[in-house]
Amino acid sequence: MESELIERLARLCGVGDAYYDYHGQLQSFGAQTKSAILRAMGEPVGDRDALAAAVAGLQSARARALMPPLAAANGPRIGLDLNVTAAQFGTSLLWSLRLEDGTRSDGVASTADLPELWGGEVEGTWMTRRRFELPPELPPGYHELEARIAGGARHHCLLIVSPARCFEPPAIAAGRRLWGVSLQLYTIRSRQNWGIGDFNDLQSLIRWFAARGAGFIGLNPLHALFAADPSRASPYSASDRHFLNVLYIAVPAAAEYAACAAAQALGGDAPFERRIDALRGAELVDYRGVAALKFEVLALLHRQFRESQIAARTPRAAAFHAFVAAGGTSLQRYARFEALDRHFRRTQDTAAGWMSWPQEYRDPDGAAAAGFAAENPEEVEFFLYLQWLADQQLRDAQSLARRLGMPIGLYGDYAVGADGSGAEIWADRGNYRLAAQIGAPPDRLAQNGQGWGIPPPDPQAMQRQRLQGFVRLIRANMRHYGALRLDHVMALFRLWWVPAGASPAAGAYVHYPLQQLATVLALESARAECLVVGEDLGVVPEEVRAAMAGYGLYHYKVMWFEKENGGFRRPEEYPRRSLASVTTHDLPTIRGYWEGLDIELRERLKLYPHAEACAQELLEREADRGALLAALRDQGIAPPAPARPDEAYAPPLAQALHRFLARSGAALAALQLEDLLGMSAPVNVPGTNEEYPNWRRKMSCDLEDIFARAELAGWLEEIDRERA
Repeated sequence: MESELIERLARLCGVGDAYYDYHGQLQSFGAQTKSAILRAMGEPVGDRDALAAAVAGLQSARARALMPPLAAANGPRIGLDLNVTAAQFGTSLLWSLRLEDGTRSDGVASTADLPELWGGEVEGTWMTRRRFELPPELPPGYHELEARIAGGARHHCLLIVSPARCFEPPAIAAGRRLWGVSLQLYTIRSRQNWGIGDFNDLQSLIRWFAARGAGFIGLNPLHALFAADPSRASPYSASDRHFLNVLYIAVPAAAEYAACAAAQALGGDAPFERRIDALRGAELVDYRGVAALKFEVLALLHRQFRESQIAARTPRAAAFHAFVAAGGTSLQRYARFEALDRHFRRTQDTAAGWMSWPQEYRDPDGAAAAGFAAENPEEVEFFLYLQWLADQQLRDAQSLARRLGMPIGLYGDYAVGADGSGAEIWADRGNYRLAAQIGAPPDRLAQNGQGWGIPPPDPQAMQRQRLQGFVRLIRANMRHYGALRLDHVMALFRLWWVPAGASPAAGAYVHYPLQQLATVLALESARAECLVVGEDLGVVPEEVRAAMAGYGLYHYKVMWFEKENGGFRRPEEYPRRSLASVTTHDLPTIRGYWEGLDIELRERLKLYPHAEACAQELLEREADRGALLAALRDQGIAPPAPARPDEAYAPPLAQALHRFLARSGAALAALQLEDLLGMSAPVNVPGTNEEYPNWRRKMSCDLEDIFARAELAGWLEEIDRERA
């Protein structure tokens, strides 16, 4: 009996029954796995009576509520399901609609006239589910519906209405095929930055590539990380996805820098210059060294800003205050978190993150956190100031791209989740489940499965919140981008939950409201004029494919995976609504792929479940090299070297592959900067943490040297002609 209750409760909570793995085999989730997921959700597994009460409570709440908390539609007509009791049947439904712009309309409908979807008993009461279609056509927006059965209580439903599809830039709609370059900003070397790529480097990249016809610059997630512990550097394990990583601030470009005598004196100091030179010359990004250097100077700039701008109430101070006001509670909580985290790190040598703080500070609304902020206003304001600088510099980069004619400009990246100990979860802990982590089942890339150390959002909490947290996140991430990549787009439909302490392979899928989330995306995309690319690699269910087509999300097509019957798909077989790339940050570079360095590395790191898996991939890679050359010969662009699968890598191979990509039917084609330089080492190895220096590897040469390479400019001219 208890197992039956677990099955029913799992279904009510969105836990899946089975899935098709990357071999196409159906894999079912057992009772033990479902119990572990329910336990992570906080459900009373192990107590039969409490289980029964939980099941009954959820069933009753859904059946007895007059209408759901929200409904969504990608078009002007919207309907929702109403639950009507026997006593209410035939009475009047009174409704009042308030549009986002304040316009109101009212109406009355008979419950007997509404089409029936279902009828039956719920806890001894006969119920009927009826379909109510709102008569007026609705504009895109967030609208509030209030309804009641005559003589009954009032109920509210948020209506989310979007355009039919996500935004598409006019240049693409007119038939243009754009190309751009993808890069990890922190990897950039230059003779101007302070040991990490910054927003000034980004402007340099925009100028150079725009002059050669590029339509966009693709970036890694720029989400805020942990200022108190800069070594936690994964852009996909952010502290807070609403805000920016302040290490990307180009300090000398801040307005206060030139006017700050203390900063100027420090900048002219020989030991300080040696620190900068050492950070620039380091083989890997030294996040701690960079942070120490930048925060030392930024503290001086903040003091200068307070004394010369805030104290004098200048227009620049007014702009800062307007930014802080627009950021609202979310920005204030973020700054408070950073100030607290740095305080405890310095005074108590704690690990970064709220989980290491004294208990009384773990509540963002508690008296202790509020008291700290009141006693340390300048500490909190410092992090508000840093966010303002970062926001200004990213905004200026996008403005530059548009002025130089890039139809998209910046193409950003939105990570699937945030670190459990960071600011985002601290500020909104009730909507996440800390007893589980997001991951992925075993696939070709990570055959032991993956656990990402990121707590999953609770789908029931998202519904209770009427998706407003998701709305704020998407809006914040589209603010300065012309296109946005959704990391692991399958999260709109389901996430692989791994219970704490369990192997990633022992997880299960939990489902989310796909249609509603996709409607939010389409609406925010239209408002921000931001194209949406869904990273749909791995196991992609048909529901996600259908939603991407229906809502106009672009697919993410990686050439290494675009194979059929032992060969690579022809360029014209790539769908128009897609971004095509040869490889990605999670995969080997072109050179690494050709030389099999990724296989050697994964074998050395013991990432294969058994020796046979490694041997099989070696055989497949040998065949792939031959198939790649065959695909290039078919297009008449085979490189002079390597001419055979057993020949060594040579730069003409990357040039030929990029020409192949440029011929694709995809509206967007992205070239990785590493591949333009012939680099071999990957930036990230999925399934590793300390075993490989993920997110730290730099480019092989400075920007100034890249821009001086005549052969690279010639390659890009060829790409531009192919795309045209």
